[in-house]
Amino acid sequence: MSDFLHFSEHTLQEVALVFMACVYVTRIVWFLRFAAGKERQGQTGSGATSPTKGFIYSWANVAMPWAMESTRTKPSLYVQFVLFHLGVTTAIGLSFVIPYAPALLENGLLVLILQIVIGLAFLVGVRRFIRRVSDPYMRAISTPDDYFSLLLLTAWFFFAVLAVPNNSAGGEWHLLMYFWLTAFFLVYVPFSKISHYLYYPFTRFYFGRSMGYRGVYPIRRVHKAKTS
Repeated sequence: MSDFLHFSEHTLQEVALVFMACVYVTRIVWFLRFAAGKERQGQTGSGATSPTKGFIYSWANVAMPWAMESTRTKPSLYVQFVLFHLGVTTAIGLSFVIPYAPALLENGLLVLILQIVIGLAFLVGVRRFIRRVSDPYMRAISTPDDYFSLLLLTAWFFFAVLAVPNNSAGGEWHLLMYFWLTAFFLVYVPFSKISHYLYYPFTRFYFGRSMGYRGVYPIRRVHKAKTS
């Protein structure tokens, strides 16, 4: 391993992680300075729900594709969502395994599984980018950050697949690209729309609590009776 690759795997990643952690802590402290707005109406609903049930349901919404019309009517979108985020999680984990637990990657089966998971995420990234560019509705709501983030994430997946075996016998360029892209995202993500996962627990908590108070969450499904 060259000194430059060692720097990329260790010092560069550690500095980027500390930077991201500092930005996130600052943001969370800033969030918590503001108290949630109080309800201006009386508690409504049948009494079958409550603010507590509401925010638990709201938090769990991401794991309930049947609860959202977009994923209920187009289940393939939810499959893409799951594969994409599994790939993100796996590629992030890889950035810790290679420098701190490389012996795990001596297992050929594990290497294959990691490559399959990240490779599927790469294909989803390509599919998502094509859809964002070709669909007029997606283009209308897309920002430059959407294109930039998705394109770089897809490239990151590509280099992560190559980096999984942790083999530099044929050169270190793929490992260097993977770790430099990882470091870039650690610094860039807190300022991009990718940081939506930081807001998710807060926004879904406040929304779910409010909707539970109003008797809306959890949503009750009413089945229409068949008429002859």
